[in-house]
Amino acid sequence: MNQHASKFGTSQPVRRVEDTRFLTGTGSYVDDMAPEGALFGYVLRSSVAHADITELDVSDAAQAEGVHMVITAESFAAAGVKNNMGASIIDNQDGTKGAAPGRPILATGRVRFVGEPLAFIVADTMAQAKDAADLVVFDYEDLDTSMALKPGGPVIHAEAPDNVAYDWAIGDKEATEAAFAKAAHTTRLEVADNRIIANAMETRGCYAEVNGGRLHMAYSGQGVWGLKGSLASTLGLDKEDVHVTTPDVGGGFGMKAFDYPEYFMVGHAAHALGKPVRWQAERTESMLSDNSGRDLHSVVELAFDADLKITAYRVDTLSNMGAYNSGFAQFIQSDLASRVLAGVYDIQTAWFRNAGIYTNTTQVDAYRGAGRPEAIYKLERAMDHAARELGVDPLELRRRNFVGKDQFPYTTVTNETYDVGDFDMVLASAETHADMAGFAARKKTSAAAGKRRGLGLCYYIESILGDPAETAKVEFTGQGTARLYVGTQSNGQGHETVYRQLLNEFTGIPLDQVEIVQGDSDRIKKGGGTGGSRSVTTQGTAIRATSEAIIDRFKPFVADQLGVPEVAFEDGTFRAEGSNVVMTLIEAADRASEAGETDLLSTSETTTLPGRSFPNGCHVAEVEVDPDTGQTRVAKFTVVDDFGVLMNPMLAEGQVHGGVVQGIGQAISEHVVYDEDGQLLTASFMDYGMPRAADVPMIEFHTECVPSTANVLGMKGCGEAGTVGALAAVSNAVLDALWEDGVRHVDMPFTPHRVWGWMQNT
Repeated sequence: MNQHASKFGTSQPVRRVEDTRFLTGTGSYVDDMAPEGALFGYVLRSSVAHADITELDVSDAAQAEGVHMVITAESFAAAGVKNNMGASIIDNQDGTKGAAPGRPILATGRVRFVGEPLAFIVADTMAQAKDAADLVVFDYEDLDTSMALKPGGPVIHAEAPDNVAYDWAIGDKEATEAAFAKAAHTTRLEVADNRIIANAMETRGCYAEVNGGRLHMAYSGQGVWGLKGSLASTLGLDKEDVHVTTPDVGGGFGMKAFDYPEYFMVGHAAHALGKPVRWQAERTESMLSDNSGRDLHSVVELAFDADLKITAYRVDTLSNMGAYNSGFAQFIQSDLASRVLAGVYDIQTAWFRNAGIYTNTTQVDAYRGAGRPEAIYKLERAMDHAARELGVDPLELRRRNFVGKDQFPYTTVTNETYDVGDFDMVLASAETHADMAGFAARKKTSAAAGKRRGLGLCYYIESILGDPAETAKVEFTGQGTARLYVGTQSNGQGHETVYRQLLNEFTGIPLDQVEIVQGDSDRIKKGGGTGGSRSVTTQGTAIRATSEAIIDRFKPFVADQLGVPEVAFEDGTFRAEGSNVVMTLIEAADRASEAGETDLLSTSETTTLPGRSFPNGCHVAEVEVDPDTGQTRVAKFTVVDDFGVLMNPMLAEGQVHGGVVQGIGQAISEHVVYDEDGQLLTASFMDYGMPRAADVPMIEFHTECVPSTANVLGMKGCGEAGTVGALAAVSNAVLDALWEDGVRHVDMPFTPHRVWGWMQNT
């Protein structure tokens, strides 16, 4: 069956082909795939947040029934394993490097957060491994904990005076101060961005085995090449002797993009024992050890002239790093946030300072949006705050300060180049689709039911991040099918569908005759993985280049086969001019295989995007608050996005729905709570407020297309946009709802107890 591009190519709402196996329970996740007879690994973790280890005796555990190995920092050292996790370090504003204290894979000398790994027990069964863990003697001398998000307190690392991980800044401080000094109006807002846990449906997990002297690790992650390199380096192996694969992944959200201690423990155990070893996190274990997200406090100031044009923007932020540097943590709320510091507004004078603080808590790193939700949240909260203080409509204040359509390409105050945009158009569309004109009537209806109703909006922009280069390879089997090798990694986004659509669009190969190959460091030599909404934009560009190369390479062969001087390629077929004789690419590939022209059967191209694209859009939320209980409900949510050219509108809408729900979850109910001793109080779904279906309204989704000029397909990426826009929209709506009760400031999460308390204390 030939499915032509006009029906099944790009911009068509093709249903996800991978859903059949997911919905019928035939997906292949890492815990489904562990080799028969694999040993079970169990991580013994610290029960205290800050202590010197006085004794860690594993001798009884090592002799317990079924136990094959117990790994500690001491045994790592004896085996020549590097007991240290890597991390990227940012430059401080004075030109020095941020703090780089060692982060051990297994604790040595001291523990610094509850959940830090102490030992790894490998046994025939999980029950035996857990029983053996009970035999480990762990004695310690308690130290005071540092829990405050401010410099000072008990020292966590000698390398970080006052527990400051880094102190970074961008912009012109003196010019910003001068602009504030002469401004007609200034506003100031303190705003907190609460800590959350990613809670992917599938917890982190992996298994490792030795095949022919090579270490193979399968894990639930967002790319294979980074882990391949770090496994080789840490375990002292040749890089070519390490093979990493990633099967189906049940959610990543940035949290699974980084190395974690367990991967090195499992890899070392399998290599040392010569037997396969598996590990899968339990839910509470994930809550204790997965990188958390957000957790920052900002002071945000805006300066305006007499016409309410922004003349300067100043932000001072403290970010919680947790006990150690995670893989990219120092960059998330500093450098990455700065990419969209000024949002969609024409601000050319700014100063942004961000300092990271170590605390005795789990590490913080990328979570859906990675810095851009944090930046947009504080800016859009500040814009609504300013509108109220200045007595102007919040839409009007935004319109006065938008980067104009005629100003593109536009260089921002942090030297990003926005390629295109039409923010006025998108805002007008959102105003219409959200029926803002009808809000007063809906508010009156809510009031009649004893509820407060509020409306809030957020106009966001985000920057596509990650490696701008990507490779695509197409390999014909000679049996009527093709394999498309990609360097990204699906975590549930629908890549297998949209990449088939792209290849169909460019080559005419039917969707059901394409196999997608991903997540295998042996079969795919390089790739950028998935993160930063980069996947379809970078991979799609590479697929197009590869498709064009395939067609050019096949033209002489097809012309020879058809007995004509030359052929053209259109509508998915090769055709000789003035002739009805045609040949599809699959038919040509099968003939090439039969003729022994094997060089034609594999083509690969690498492309590099010339610049980033910048998805943007407007989210409008309406909430209802019950004044008797403080319960807050998102009653209506409207999204108008500019994603440029959509590859599959249905998948884009699904991505936005998921992102919005995660934003609503953080805004309304999700919140990580530690006590003063560093004990995690929200370590299960009994205590951590995951959003339920009943907490989320139907999400109305619309798009306005302004094609990007930063890639040949005109795409802008959509994976993180829902979260970037949702946080401030909901928060502004809650403040709007409570304004009539005298509430003048709110911070996420809007739990009933917090909201009710604000209403009582006005």
